[in-house]
Amino acid sequence: MRRLRVLRKADSFDAIELCLETCDPPRRGPDELLIELRAAGVNRSDVAAALGRMPQAVWPRTPGRDWAGVVVEGPTELIGCGMFGTGGDLGITRDGTHATHLVVHRDAAVATPAALTLAEAGALGVPFVTALEGFHRAGMPRPGDVVLVTAANGKVGQAAVQIAAMLGARVFGVTRRAEPFAHAHSRVRMIDASSSDVADVVRDETAGHGADIVYNTVGSPYFAAANRAMAHGGRQILIATVERAVPFDIFAFYRGRHSYFGIDSLALDARASAALLRELLPGLADGRLRPFPVVDSACYPLERAIDAYRAVNAIERDRVVLLSQ
Repeated sequence: MRRLRVLRKADSFDAIELCLETCDPPRRGPDELLIELRAAGVNRSDVAAALGRMPQAVWPRTPGRDWAGVVVEGPTELIGCGMFGTGGDLGITRDGTHATHLVVHRDAAVATPAALTLAEAGALGVPFVTALEGFHRAGMPRPGDVVLVTAANGKVGQAAVQIAAMLGARVFGVTRRAEPFAHAHSRVRMIDASSSDVADVVRDETAGHGADIVYNTVGSPYFAAANRAMAHGGRQILIATVERAVPFDIFAFYRGRHSYFGIDSLALDARASAALLRELLPGLADGRLRPFPVVDSACYPLERAIDAYRAVNAIERDRVVLLSQ
């Protein structure tokens, strides 16, 4: 097999030592599968891990959390089956998916829906798992709920919008400038934050009610607006931030009966992540949920992994994918 290796912590992106080495495939245990990998998404957390920003990371290691491939060793009935998955342990506390082979517990592998290619399946893990875990923690959207998603065209934002729309919510999406939602099939009212007051738009168009759920995917840049947009009893989900310290009005918080939920998908190992992905299978199978488009210009062979990492570090809008076959 071939696998990427990060040998040691780097002080900067340019100092990352990323090499491609050849070794024997990992041995599987009695309840594990050996997967021949075909595609693996590259996430910002993969780049952060390679930079040593994850204190729990082990060295040296193979990065990568998302994956899709074919079973080559395991129960007879699974040989040749397409599988996909992700995990907060992969590429962090154990070797990850930026390789040609991977061993995972059979409970960590999800059957790929016929509607998805392996490349699409290998690119959706972290964003969709993060989005769904946020809703699990805060309470799933119900028909008629108002859901506000910041950075709606980011990867987690796109997943959150789709899940909320699938469940019947009324969805507002925020972007830094005027642009349509990337997945046009979802019902979403887009707000251009450069020319509109986000909270005013949400309240004006919901007869003063506001957002029952705010999925704040970027944290501090929209924190104040998100708080003003929240309905009485509203919930805000936070998964990232630019600035760690933000102004917080305690009076408005308790008088509004607001709740805040912090989500760290690194806490979900491969088996826990697979359980969340299985919940999404009906929507992925019938088209209510759509994978991210995988375009040729954003696909890289393992030999060009450093270019893929650079693209993600530069916030490439297309989903960046490593292809190992």
